[in-house]
Amino acid sequence: MGVITFDMEITCSIPPAKMFKAFVLDADNLIPKILPQAINHLKCVKHRVDVIDKENFRYHYSIIEGDALMGILESISYEIKIEATADGGSICKNTSKYHTKGDGHITEEHIKSGKEKASGMFKAVEAYLLANPHAY
Repeated sequence: MGVITFDMEITCSIPPAKMFKAFVLDADNLIPKILPQAINHLKCVKHRVDVIDKENFRYHYSIIEGDALMGILESISYEIKIEATADGGSICKNTSKYHTKGDGHITEEHIKSGKEKASGMFKAVEAYLLANPHAY
């Protein structure tokens, strides 16, 4: 088993507490509402919550079963931390770890696609919160 790790950072104009509440704590309700296409292609996904730290805006979870593992992964782990920026917005720091089965291989294209999807979801939540300033 190998582990492929990548980091990414995404900035937004929403304060960390509000972004954490929408993007993490209420994601099961909000994401299907604003981005139904982000989840409709998956038949089954089982995830495990490893850490929810509401005070420090940290969320770690792992996908442990389902379509997202593509038959070549044991699991995918995500470590998300949302921090304040000087301008009153926030920065989302995300570390993703792909745990492959045996000699399974993840392509650069797959990693790029995953980064684009994660960034798109974060930006969609930001756009929703900007359009609905009293939400959350």
